[in-house]
Amino acid sequence: QVQLVESGGGLVQPGGSLRLSCAASGFTFSAYDMSWYRQAPGKERELVAVISSVGGLTNYADSVKGRFTVSRDNAKNTVYLQMNSLETEDTAVYYCNGKRRVLNYWGQGTQVTVSS
Repeated sequence: QVQLVESGGGLVQPGGSLRLSCAASGFTFSAYDMSWYRQAPGKERELVAVISSVGGLTNYADSVKGRFTVSRDNAKNTVYLQMNSLETEDTAVYYCNGKRRVLNYWGQGTQVTVSS
C-alpha cells in the first residue's frame, strides 16, 4: 500500500516556475529521506534534490542549485520541489523517492517540459 504520487508537472517556458508535489502514504513518511530525481530521454536518472528525514537538511545537484528548493510537510506526508528559472535542460520526468536504509520507494513520475 506504499504510494508516492507526484503532481504539478506541465509545460512551462524557459525562465518560468513550477512546483512539484509528492504525496506519500503507506509508510512512516517522517522517517524517510525524500528525494527528487529526474530522467530525460536517453539520459541516466539524476538526483536533483534531497531532504533528510529529520532536521530538514537539503542538498541539490549542481545544475539546480540556486534555482530549485526542496521542502517537506510531514503533517501532510508531502514533499515539494519548487523549480524556478527553469531551463530547457530541466525537461525530464521527475520522480519522487523515499528512502530509509534498505527501503526505497518510487513514484510514477510527472513530466516537466520547458520549452518556448
